[in-house]
Amino acid sequence: MIITKKITIEDLVESVPDSVKYLMDKGIKCIACGEPIWGTLEDAAKEKGFESGDIDKFIKELQEF
Repeated sequence: MIITKKITIEDLVESVPDSVKYLMDKGIKCIACGEPIWGTLEDAAKEKGFESGDIDKFIKELQEF
């Protein structure tokens, strides 16, 4: 699977279950946190104050899972 900024949180955690802990460690909403799962990785990261460079790093790290 190719992970992009536009992947939905739901699709990400469904396809890469290990991403749940990663997202929680970053403070980004996910299924395990009980927050709504709608929206993209980019939207969720920006809501938490992350910049584009941070999001690119997240994508690279998540691809390694």
